[in-house]
Amino acid sequence: MLSVRNLQASYGPAQVLFDITFDIASGEVVTLLGRNGMGKTTTILTIMGLVAARAGEVTFNGDTVTNQPPFRIAQHGIGLVPEGRQIFPALSVEENLIATSASRFGKPSWTLERVYEFFPRLAERRNNMGNQLSGGEQQMLAIGRALMTNPKLLILDEATEGLAPLVRGEIWACLSRLKAEGQSILLVDKHLEPMLKLAERHVIVERGHVVWTGTSDQLANDANIRQQYLMV
Repeated sequence: MLSVRNLQASYGPAQVLFDITFDIASGEVVTLLGRNGMGKTTTILTIMGLVAARAGEVTFNGDTVTNQPPFRIAQHGIGLVPEGRQIFPALSVEENLIATSASRFGKPSWTLERVYEFFPRLAERRNNMGNQLSGGEQQMLAIGRALMTNPKLLILDEATEGLAPLVRGEIWACLSRLKAEGQSILLVDKHLEPMLKLAERHVIVERGHVVWTGTSDQLANDANIRQQYLMV
């Protein structure tokens, strides 16, 4: 579904991505792992056209999307839950969801009713403004907003950042339900244990390079890799 080949990107003169290469198949959950500042978010932003690729190629379902405008990339079927959630604070929950609703492939699979069924708390808060929600509710809204684009691939950057353990558990449960429904997911987060249970494969990024790829079993059984690239 998603193919990233030899992707390079810079901030001004400083190159931060060096030949990033990985794939995501339809229905697969893949994580980007690594310590802070190693290039995970930049990889996502470059895939989404929010940072310019200086070299390499991103294809989605066979179509080249490298350096297309972000709205065009979204129209191909990629939904983003950005780091920091970035919901609209002066819009209500329902207005946040309606603002991104899109259907390009016949009857939409995600509607307001289905998002409210998936996240009952959002239904309860549908008339509250975005800045009146808790952190967990904001993250649910950010996920719901991305689902309203009816994405073929859902990308989450720091899926549970800053959330209390109980709320993190709710988000992981939601992602497990999405996986069970066949949703393709690319995921960044700091909590390894739930990602080992959720994802099929993992891609470790170190200083803008892919240094390891493998399955959850391989990563769980390789303490040296975890110590070298993931431990702070």
